[in-house]
Amino acid sequence: MTTSAQQQHLVQADLVAVLVAVTNGEPRVLTTRDGATLPAGPFSAEHRSLQASLRAWVESQTHHPLGYVEQLYTFPDRDRSAELGMRSISISYLGLSREHDDCSGAAQPGWHDWYRYFPWEDWRGGEPALIDKAILPRLRQWSKSAPDVATRKQRLQRVAVMFGLDDNEWNEELVLQRYELLFEAGLMAESLRYGIVEAAQSKALAGESMGHDHRRILATAMARLRAKIKYRPVVFELMPEEFSLLQLQQAVEALAGRGLHKQNFRRQIEQQALVEETGQMALGAAGRPAKLFRFRRNVILERAMSGNKLPLVRG
Repeated sequence: MTTSAQQQHLVQADLVAVLVAVTNGEPRVLTTRDGATLPAGPFSAEHRSLQASLRAWVESQTHHPLGYVEQLYTFPDRDRSAELGMRSISISYLGLSREHDDCSGAAQPGWHDWYRYFPWEDWRGGEPALIDKAILPRLRQWSKSAPDVATRKQRLQRVAVMFGLDDNEWNEELVLQRYELLFEAGLMAESLRYGIVEAAQSKALAGESMGHDHRRILATAMARLRAKIKYRPVVFELMPEEFSLLQLQQAVEALAGRGLHKQNFRRQIEQQALVEETGQMALGAAGRPAKLFRFRRNVILERAMSGNKLPLVRG
């Protein structure tokens, strides 16, 4: 029989997959339990590596093959630890794929827009109204409730940096830091679950919560991918074999959560020689034909897409 003292030294390792696709210009993430969790399963010793175990689990459970995969971070999952009576860690991976609508039944996994969980991160149409109407007032109130002047000042500075106030610009890569700030301020549903705030003080914001540490893991993946698309052509892992430049731009915008200057974006793609024309045409906006392109597979994937940031629209 395993004693309590022995259980404290046991570790349950789960693999968690953040599988991302872009469908019809929207960023999608594969989930289980009707959107409440990310695909996850225990590490199996029969596989030669963690990544092999992850691929096998995701593909067997979801029937979605993984293309590009990279490890994110290892998270201590307090929620699972309490449930199992032992230490639990979540080893997370980011995978890029394409959405396939071939699942049926309520128990099957499904794809959801990742802004369903982070509505304040979608700036494609300008600053989300949620920020001014709900987030900033509550963060300012939380900042003013600090026990001393120094802490109050520090909190206000964090809010300004995270949400682009004063002389700061909105930084789309700070997804995880914004989540952590909102979590600490007691504005996430997970804050209540982990005892950051009492039920009577709970002021959870819009945006659906997830089980365990999965929304934190998703925030980490979003930040990683937003940074990576600026210097590596990983976005092409999410594109069909043939695509228009408008479709490519919409995919990048969907991931970055920001608008792109059309001409600057196309000039950048042309200068990097990442695509080539297929000679085919497809109906574009307003029924006008659009040239189709394909990714030049002979371009080394490690090659920098650009030494500069994406040409984001700052207005």
